[in-house]
Amino acid sequence: MPVVVEPDTAAAEKLLAALPPGAHCVPTTERLLAWLGSRPEEYVVLVGPSVDLVEAVGLSETLRTARPTVSVVLVRRLVDTEVLGRAMHAGVREVVGADDVAALEAAVGRAYELWTALRGPGGAVHRGRVVTVFSPKGGVGKTTVAVNLALALADRGARKVCLVDLDLAFGDVAITLQLFPSHSIEHAAGAEQSLDVSLLEPLLTRHADGVSVLAAPSLPDALDRISTQLVGAVIDALAAHHDYVVVDTAPAFDEHTLAALDDTDDLVLVATLDVPTLKNVKVATGTLDTLHIAEGRRHLVLNRADDAVGLSADQVQGILGMPVTVRLPSSIEVAAATNAGRPIVLAHPDHPVAAGLQHLVRAIAGEPSAPVGPVGAAGGTRRAEGRRRLFGGRR
Repeated sequence: MPVVVEPDTAAAEKLLAALPPGAHCVPTTERLLAWLGSRPEEYVVLVGPSVDLVEAVGLSETLRTARPTVSVVLVRRLVDTEVLGRAMHAGVREVVGADDVAALEAAVGRAYELWTALRGPGGAVHRGRVVTVFSPKGGVGKTTVAVNLALALADRGARKVCLVDLDLAFGDVAITLQLFPSHSIEHAAGAEQSLDVSLLEPLLTRHADGVSVLAAPSLPDALDRISTQLVGAVIDALAAHHDYVVVDTAPAFDEHTLAALDDTDDLVLVATLDVPTLKNVKVATGTLDTLHIAEGRRHLVLNRADDAVGLSADQVQGILGMPVTVRLPSSIEVAAATNAGRPIVLAHPDHPVAAGLQHLVRAIAGEPSAPVGPVGAAGGTRRAEGRRRLFGGRR
């Protein structure tokens, strides 16, 4: 999909509106190079009008030799002979006016035709990883972990990340990020059989730091209108166009959570150092084992993990039978950052909690992704059998 380099939010939104669904935006050329580093399927870069011409020309010269299959389209507010001359010498494929939507669409189409001719029609198939954040008990900081994890994974636009609020009755993702979405997952109801990114993208709300959010409904009664089939279709469609889909779930094994868990590649379990929570997590891990969910890809996060409460990480590992991936200490700065609308990984990236979350990112992103099998692969079959035993065949 096309990628735009544009630091100005309004200009970026205008360019994205003219591009195919799934297009992405990064604010700097540095973020662009990080983005391209893991994407052999990328075919066109649009350099927005707010990017300095010298920087744009330098980027094109770099990509001309490093990624010759990627076309550079330079978007300028004023197209004159100087701009055209410098662009031509730098290897820019086309220069278009910022207000010429038709020319922009045509340039992107020609870039795709060139890429297809050079690479062949098969190209590279991309599917992102689905990371579900879950706790069987509320009040443990699950949403705070999910929001900060999504922001850390996005790395200011270097990765394309969507955060899905699947706590359908009482989701807090949007308010945590101080977003005010006009659409939510509820607006996709009824489109289970035909859902794709072109239908989903208008429902997403963009955060300034590179994360797209699919919000929970504003009223709890919408829960009954959202089917489990819709949950699965939404996650599949988003994974096809994002590097990571982070799912914040309700604190219960309800049917919507189970539908998300079916599609989960990595599972983040959030717990606190108190006996009731650890008991619930222990029961939950037994259920996860029975359903064969994220086997070998579970990450235990101990939140507000202070030694003063009388339980150590070693004791927790003994109780739960799984290693602790990261301990996040208690800190009033986490709540203060959330209340200010700048979660801790943005407000204080050197804070111990932010450092712990970056460690979690490395645990999730640091290993090669396993191939994604068909829907009827063995993993899905084992999960379905386990579900029938536990939940009497409910979907």
